[in-house]
Amino acid sequence: MKLAIDAMGGDNAPKEIVLGALKAVQAFSDIHITLVGDENKIKETLTNHERISVIHTTEVILGTDEPVKAVRRKKNASMVLAAQQVADGLADACISAGNTGALVAAGLFVVGRINGIHRPALAPTLPTIGGEGFLLLDVGANADAKPEHLLQYGLMGSIYSEKVRGITKPRVGLLNIGTEEKKGNELTKHAFEMLKNADINFVGNVEARDLLDGVADVVVTDGFTGNMVLKTIEGTALSMFKMLKKALMSSFTSKLAAAVLKPNLKTLKNTMDYSEYGGAALFGLNAPVIKAHGSSNGQAIFSAIRQTREMVSNDVVGLIKVSTEEAGTTKVER
Repeated sequence: MKLAIDAMGGDNAPKEIVLGALKAVQAFSDIHITLVGDENKIKETLTNHERISVIHTTEVILGTDEPVKAVRRKKNASMVLAAQQVADGLADACISAGNTGALVAAGLFVVGRINGIHRPALAPTLPTIGGEGFLLLDVGANADAKPEHLLQYGLMGSIYSEKVRGITKPRVGLLNIGTEEKKGNELTKHAFEMLKNADINFVGNVEARDLLDGVADVVVTDGFTGNMVLKTIEGTALSMFKMLKKALMSSFTSKLAAAVLKPNLKTLKNTMDYSEYGGAALFGLNAPVIKAHGSSNGQAIFSAIRQTREMVSNDVVGLIKVSTEEAGTTKVER
């Protein structure tokens, strides 16, 4: 199995990208990794390994670049070349912690979209209180969506959760402003009917306040709403830990309590760290494309590689293609 990784994407590139790759080849004997980026900088961290190769380029897509223009103009950028490895059949999947919009564009224009899937979805696995996690899609690949697109999200998310996350009959929920069947706007009302009649374990509408309780294994929504939910969860978690730290450091007594609670707090932080689940998968493309968090460290990159390996091993893309054909969703309008 061959994986191409953008070694220059993300806040901690290339060092943490390389460390994650080294950990992955030590853990998995069936993968070969191609790191794409500045060879001189990569080799500052990379130790010789027969299953890691480097494609040299100094061109990089920055976080401030306009995504579509950058992908079209920077043909030799590390992210674009990693995607090109997949398009040329030289890699089975690609990973990047770089510019999200640019990776979506590279996925669409370089890797290509599955026939019948007209709106790809960006889907991270987010933590729950019980530690099981849930898949949220879409979180920003497309701001708008039609009911048919939410149906496709449900189908793709269900396949991924079963084959990669090992969940039998994943519970698929539709994010809405209430649990009642007739709640919501025209998009959610029509999507509800389509999901209810689909060959998935649809559990109905779910509310945002219940997401971290594990109300569903897969939650579908439009990209605008999904991105706001993702950023709200992320921001709330960071704020809560900051407030907790401030409270525990406020007095001598609380500092003593913090010392006692330190192992438990570390466990709590790890439970709520969604980087442990891997990256956000871009569903609907001809091959797995994974977006790792921009601030990924070596462990997060390793988790993204592990996730990608599972997607390739279980032929998630092939199963999505079959599911799309069987559901007749090739008639979905653009």
